[in-house]
Formats: sequence, C-alpha cells, structure tokens
Amino acid sequence: MISTIKKKLIAGLEIGATKISILIGEILEKNRITIIGFGTSPTQGIYQGIINNLEKLVECIKKSLYKAEKMANCKIKSIYLALSNKEIKCQNEIGIVPILSGEVTKEDIKNVIKTAKSVKIQNNHHILHVIPQDYEIDQQKGIHNPIGLSGMRMKANVHLITTDCHIKKNIIKAIEKCKIRVKKIIFSGLASSQSILTSEEKNSGVCMVDIGGEIIDINIYTSGILRHSAVIPYAGNLVTNDIAYAFSLTFSEAEKIKIKYGSLLSSLLNTPTTFEIPRYNEQKKQSFHQNSLIEVIEPRYLELLNLINCEILKVTSLQNHHFLNNKLNSGIIFTGGAAKIPNLNIFSERIFNNKVQIRNSQNILEIPKEIMSPEYSTTIGLLIQSKNDQKFSPIISQKYGFFKKWLQKINNWFKKEF
Repeated sequence: MISTIKKKLIAGLEIGATKISILIGEILEKNRITIIGFGTSPTQGIYQGIINNLEKLVECIKKSLYKAEKMANCKIKSIYLALSNKEIKCQNEIGIVPILSGEVTKEDIKNVIKTAKSVKIQNNHHILHVIPQDYEIDQQKGIHNPIGLSGMRMKANVHLITTDCHIKKNIIKAIEKCKIRVKKIIFSGLASSQSILTSEEKNSGVCMVDIGGEIIDINIYTSGILRHSAVIPYAGNLVTNDIAYAFSLTFSEAEKIKIKYGSLLSSLLNTPTTFEIPRYNEQKKQSFHQNSLIEVIEPRYLELLNLINCEILKVTSLQNHHFLNNKLNSGIIFTGGAAKIPNLNIFSERIFNNKVQIRNSQNILEIPKEIMSPEYSTTIGLLIQSKNDQKFSPIISQKYGFFKKWLQKINNWFKKEF
C-alpha cells in the first residue's frame, strides 16, 4: 500500500529593483520552515515599484517562478507578495469608543480599531495594514490586551500603512498573468523585520533598515510596538549612478565595480587596490585607485544615512514627548543588498551615535547558502509571515507522476462507487 503525506508548503515573492525572487518553503515539525525551492531573475518593466512595461515584468516573474517550481518539484497556486514603493504612506492614528458593558469585549476592540482606521487617507489610497500599538482605558495607559478590563472609555493607538490602489492592482495583475493568486500583500519593511529582528530587540528598542536598489524601508520598534515606519525613495542605485557618471561607465559596469571594489572609510582598508576600466575608443585600459572610488561612494551613503537618521529622530527626539522613554537600546540593524558594502556599520555609527549591525535573515533554519544574504531578508520574511498566518491551508499542490495520478483516479472511482 502506498501512502502520500500532504506537505505544508508556502511561497513568497519579492519584486525588487534589480531582481525578482521567489522562495518556496515547507513547514516541518515544531513549526520550523525549510526552503525547498528558490528562483531569481533580473528585474525589468518596473521602477520604484511602479510598472512601466507589464509584458516585460510578467516575463521576469515567469522566469523566477519556473526556477523555483523546478527546484521544489511543485506547482505554485498562490503566494505572499512583498510590496514597497514611493507611494507607501505610514501614520499613527487613534480611535475612542465607550465601553458599553462595563468591561472590554472583542466587539469593543473591533469597534475602536474600526474608528481609528476611519480617518481620511490620501486619495486613491487603500489601507494595507492596521497594526494595533496599545490601548488606554480611562487613565490606564500602555495596555496590550484590554479584554476583560473594566472602565468607561477605551482608546486605541494604531499604526496605518497605506498604498496607492492602482499600483497595487497593476502588480496583482502582473502576477495573475502568471497563473498565481496573491494570497496576501505585506509591506516589505514588515516582512524584513520578521526575518531579521528578535522579540527581545523589539522590546528593548530597535530600528530595522532595509536598503535596496531603489527604496529604503524603515521600521522602528520600542517596547515591542511598531512606533514608526517609512519608505525613502532613494537607495543603492543612486550610488551606482554616481559611479557611472564619475568614471564614464554604463550602469551595469558601475554596479559590477561597486560590488567588487566598493567600500567606505578608505583608512580601514589594509591594502587599497587599483582597478582597470576598458575604454572602447582606446587600445589600453584605464587604471583607477580604489580610494577614488570610495570618494564617490561616501558622500551618497552619507546623504542616505542622514535621511534615515531624520526618520529615527521623529521617534526618539526629545521634542516627541510621547516617546520620551523609548530608546533604541538594540541599535540600528541594516539588511538589504545595498547594506553589504564593507565598513557600513562603522561609517554609520558615527552618524547615528548608536551601535549598528549588518544582518542576514536569522529567524528561519536551513537557509541555502545561495540565499544566505541580506538581499533575501524580505522574501524569507514572507515565508515566516505565511507560516504564522496558516492554520494550515496548503497553497501549493504537488506534481504527481503518471503512476500516482493513475492510483488517484482509481481511488476516486472507488469512493464514488462506495
């Protein structure tokens, strides 16, 4: 007798500035995740999260999808999608309702959150996430779970993340053209936080910064609560453009040089090297010293880090009396492809006056070495979020061989007969 075990499988998709990545994971015993398939392809047809060529984007998604499905030996039916673009908006709001029965019920919580999210948001925007921060009952503040507590009036502090409806619809359309259903959309910054941060760090105060090619996602947690999130529409590609301009290169050539020779703080390099750039109108290659490259890179990273610091100060500044006691004791944690540049942590500490780490995903076991890199933090975070949301309802159906399909048909026939 042949028995088949139905696997608990999940999938995540991130459409980044330079690459599209799809991961397929399996939920094992003790709620652990192992990654069984992954596929990537260069990104085309989208800029800063906004589609400018639907057909090209669909083709790129299909390439990543084919690779991931082939490796995992399965067919994806639905997927979790990471979303970030320059139109993402984040804001803190409050809702207030009377406690009708004298003590808080689930219905009261539902009503107070409904009140909080009924605020006016930007035209053509849709609420992506409503994240409760804490509650107040009369004069009692900082309540995380108010159910069963007595009082007359309840106030909810919530964090809203919204996105442009049309941008969202167009990305969903591109994915559906690949015969996949978008099961849930997650703000990329939240997905990265899932794979990067620990509960202890969120409780002690931490800022997670995901630096991609075109966008920086920021999440700030204190006392275990998401206090602030933001999207900065400038990132690593600005550095590449500066290199291309300074050395008269194409973007792709500049990106290769940045990855191979790029660094911050030339004083920390043991032996600065020289690199050669071919000139098509000349027979010889032109040589450049690594320090000249660093001189181009540093000013742009300084600009980006100052923009990040402005977002941090919105939460930690003494002028913000509501968060007076909220310090970032766990510092700033960087992830994302543009966070891989050498010496970023030391360079950043001088600006933030706090400790800085560069981190890969850590909240999942058995990550293949090919994707053990900061640039996959968001996609891995999607798998973690998907696992947390499942009760479990599988989203992927396994491919069966001819013999298994034949047995399945016979089994179905017997079921009909009996």
